[in-house]
Amino acid sequence: MSVIETGATLHEAHRDNHTHRDVNGGWLRPAVFGAMDGLVSNLALMTGVAGGAVSQQTIVITGLAGLAAGAFSMAAGEYTSVASQRELVQAELEVERRELLGHPVDEMEELAALYVARGVEPGLAREVAVQLSRDPEQALEIHAREELGIDPDDLPSPAVAAVSSFASFALGALLPVLPYLLGATALWPAVLLALAGLFGCGAIVAKVTARSWWFSGLRQLVLGGAAAALTYGIGVLVGAAV
Repeated sequence: MSVIETGATLHEAHRDNHTHRDVNGGWLRPAVFGAMDGLVSNLALMTGVAGGAVSQQTIVITGLAGLAAGAFSMAAGEYTSVASQRELVQAELEVERRELLGHPVDEMEELAALYVARGVEPGLAREVAVQLSRDPEQALEIHAREELGIDPDDLPSPAVAAVSSFASFALGALLPVLPYLLGATALWPAVLLALAGLFGCGAIVAKVTARSWWFSGLRQLVLGGAAAALTYGIGVLVGAAV
């Protein structure tokens, strides 16, 4: 095998084996955590009400109300949060755009200094900064990445965040209610289905962590189960008092 062929083989092997998890979580993490939030909060709400020895109809209405209220609250909160963050970023980008137009040389020197601070030789750093500063839009993108740590072309959408939060929370919150809607007359099927959902969500989260699927699943099951047990106990105490 020639040197070139050997190099190519090593390069391909390195590329195939040198992969990383998505450390930002992409869409998976917020979707799973939204569903998990809906599961835990609605399960705890329903068990708390059930602890007060109320009717089956009251538990179902409570679960549906918790689903709707939580999903709308999550959507509204996520929309406001992401919209505010986006507006702040756009305001900072506008400040940087004005600086690039008004003080191009200073901004170029600033960029060169950033590269020098990262270990690039001063002459090379300045040459790179000069080339990158020729295109105003490219210069803005580079300064945004280096100084603000953001990508101007990849800002989050408030509408997408709101819809995804609403859907994932509603899906999770539906699980504890589902057995009642299908004809169950006791609390335990709802609890079992919700705990299975919590284990599943925890196992899926393991895809973006270094933990094993069973550890993540079991951890979420224990935490969610503890929340449900505590609120059930509170419901029993309050029910007995009233």
